[in-house]
Amino acid sequence: MPNHLADAASPYLLQHKDNPVDWWQWQPEAFEEARRTRRPILLSIGYAACHWCHVMAHESFEDDATAAVMNELFVNIKVDREERPEVDQIYMAALQQLGVQGGWPMTMFLDHEGAPFWGGTYFPKEARYGQPAFTDVLKTMAGAYASSDPRITQNRAALLERLRQKARPAGQVVIGTNELDDVAGRILGIMDTEHGGLQGSPKFPNTPFLELLWRGWERTGRERLRDAALHALDGMSEGGIYDHIGGGYSRYSVDDRWLVPHFEKMLYDNAQILDLLGLAYSETLAELFRSRAEQTVGWLQREMMTQGGAFAASLDADSEGHEGRYYVWTLKQVLDALGATDAEFFARHYDIVPFGNWEGVSIPNRLKEVARSGADEARLALLRDKLLAVREARVPPGRDDKVLADWNGLMIAALANAAPRFGRPEWVELAAGAFRFVAETMVREGRLGHSWREGRLVFPGLSSDYAAMIGAALALHQATGERHYLDLAVDWQSRLESHHAAEDGGYYLTADDAEGLILRPEATADDAVTNPNALIARNLVRLAVLAGDDAYRARADRLFDGLLPRAAPNLYSHAGLLNALDTKLRAPEIVVVGNGEDADALFETARRLPRADITVQRIEDAALLPPEHPARAKVDALAGGNAAFVCAGGVCSLPVTESNRLADAVQTAAPG
Repeated sequence: MPNHLADAASPYLLQHKDNPVDWWQWQPEAFEEARRTRRPILLSIGYAACHWCHVMAHESFEDDATAAVMNELFVNIKVDREERPEVDQIYMAALQQLGVQGGWPMTMFLDHEGAPFWGGTYFPKEARYGQPAFTDVLKTMAGAYASSDPRITQNRAALLERLRQKARPAGQVVIGTNELDDVAGRILGIMDTEHGGLQGSPKFPNTPFLELLWRGWERTGRERLRDAALHALDGMSEGGIYDHIGGGYSRYSVDDRWLVPHFEKMLYDNAQILDLLGLAYSETLAELFRSRAEQTVGWLQREMMTQGGAFAASLDADSEGHEGRYYVWTLKQVLDALGATDAEFFARHYDIVPFGNWEGVSIPNRLKEVARSGADEARLALLRDKLLAVREARVPPGRDDKVLADWNGLMIAALANAAPRFGRPEWVELAAGAFRFVAETMVREGRLGHSWREGRLVFPGLSSDYAAMIGAALALHQATGERHYLDLAVDWQSRLESHHAAEDGGYYLTADDAEGLILRPEATADDAVTNPNALIARNLVRLAVLAGDDAYRARADRLFDGLLPRAAPNLYSHAGLLNALDTKLRAPEIVVVGNGEDADALFETARRLPRADITVQRIEDAALLPPEHPARAKVDALAGGNAAFVCAGGVCSLPVTESNRLADAVQTAAPG
C-alpha cells in the first residue's frame, strides 16, 4: 500500500516512504481521516540517526503482517522529532506523565483530536523480556478505543490536566548566587571521580551541567568544580565516544568509561562541546582540547557541510545494517592499512587488540595511559590520516542533511566564540557562511523557519530557532563588529516577542499562528539541548549591552520571575536556566576603545578569556559609545588612546591598557 511520505523533505520520513504501513505526515488531513473512519491515531516519533528507531522499523514497519494490523486499526502518523520538536515535546511530556521513561522511537496512541491516552517507546515484534508483542499492543489499544473503555477517557483527561498543571507557575521563589553555588556543589557530589562525567551509565556529555560547574568555579574559586568539568571533557575526548580517526563526538557512551559510543553524531552535541573546549583550552592551554576542537571542526567541514554553507543535522549510527560498522577496526584491517611496524605503534596507542575491545572489534580510544612524545603525536597524526582515507572507502552511515535553524545557530555561535580562543579566524568565516544561508534561505517576510531541505521550508520557526540564531548573530557581531548582525538580532527578538511570548514571562515553543496542536508547548527544562527559554534569557542580557537598551534587561527579569518558580522543584533539570541566571547576575562586559595594534591586542585577549558569557564590544570611535553607558565618562577622560574598560553591575573599571592585566581586571570587576 502506498503511503503519504514520498513527498516529505525529512530524510527520516523518506526512510519510511516504502514501508507497507500507510504512514501520514503530521498534517490536518491525517486527523480528518481519523475522524472520518473513527479510528484512533498511532503516532510514531523518531529521527534519522536513531538506532532503535531503525530496529523497530526493520522488525515491524517493514513487515507486511504487522503493517496490515496497523493499517486496519489505526491512522498512522510518522514524525521526525528534529523537524517537528514541538510535536515531540508535547507527547514526550505525556509519555513521562504515564510513568514511562522517555526515549525514541516514541509510540503514542491518540484520539482523533490528537489527545494522548497511552504510549511507550520501542516495542518488539515478538513478546520477550516482559515486553508485549507490538501487534498485541495494537489490538489491545484499538479494542479499548472502539469499546469506549472509560480508562481511555480518564487517561486522556488526566494527561491533559497534568500537562496543563506543569505549565502553571507555583509562586515566587528566590534563587541567587548562594543557591547556584549549592547546586554546583551537589552536582559535584554526583560526578564520577574516576572516569569523569556523571556517575554510572549511560554517560551523556551533559554540557549544561559541565557549564554550571565551570561557572561555579568562576564565582567561588573552588578549583574542584573546574577540575570536574575538565575531567569530564578529558574522559570523553580520550574515550571511544570521540571519533579519533575522523573527529567529532557521538551522542553518548553506553558504558561508564566513555569507551563504547552510541555511534550517531549530532550537530547540537558537537556545537555545545566545542563551546566548552574553547573555555577549557583558554584556561589550561592543554593540547588535548586544542586538537579535539580542530579535528571536530575538520569533521564538520568534511562531512557535515551542505550546499550553501550550512550544516547537516546528524550522521546515523548504522551502516550496512550494523551499528558502528563504519567506525570500528580489527587488528588485521589496521595491519593491512599501515603495515606491521606502523600498525603495532598505532594499535598500542589506540587500544586496537587481537580480539577487540567491543564485540570482537576495536573502538579506537586513548583511555589507557601511554607515554607519548611530540614526535609520537606527529607520527600518529599521519597514521590517522591514512586510516581515514581507508575508512572513507567504506559504506558511510546515512546523513540527515536537513538544515535546522536552531542547531545551526548553536554551531555558528560555538565557531565564532571558539575562533579567537584557538587562534583560528577562518572559523568565523565558516560560521558566517552558515549564518548567511539560514538568514537568506530560511526566512519569510523577516520570520525564521525551522527546517530546510531541497528547497522546502518548515515554517513558521520555533522559539528554539530564534533563541539559537539570535545567539549566533550576537556572537558574530562581537567577533566581527559588523552592525548588520546586531540589527538582525534585534529584529528577530522583536518577532519572537510578537509570536511566542507567554503570559508568565517565558516563551512558547510554537508561534501563535502555527498549525493547531492540542496545546502550545512551553517547557522550561533542558533536554539534549539547553532549553530555548534559557538561551533567550542569555540573549536578552547581551542585547541590553550591545544594543544599549535596558528594556531587554527588564524583559530578562520578567522571564526569570515567571520561570524560576517552575524550575525550583527540580533545579537539576534546569541547569540551562541557572546558567542564564548566572549570566544575568554576574557576566562582565568589556569595552575596547581605540584602534591600532594595542587595541587589537586588548580585543583579542578579551575574546580569549576563559569566562562564560563575557560580552565584548569594540568601539573604534569613542563618540559611538552611548552617553548613558557607565564607561562613557572614563572614555571621555581618556581623550583618545587605546584602552579596555571592564564593566559589571553598572560600574566600570579604570582604563586597562596592557593585555596581560585584563584578566585581573575582570576578576576584580566581576568577582564570584
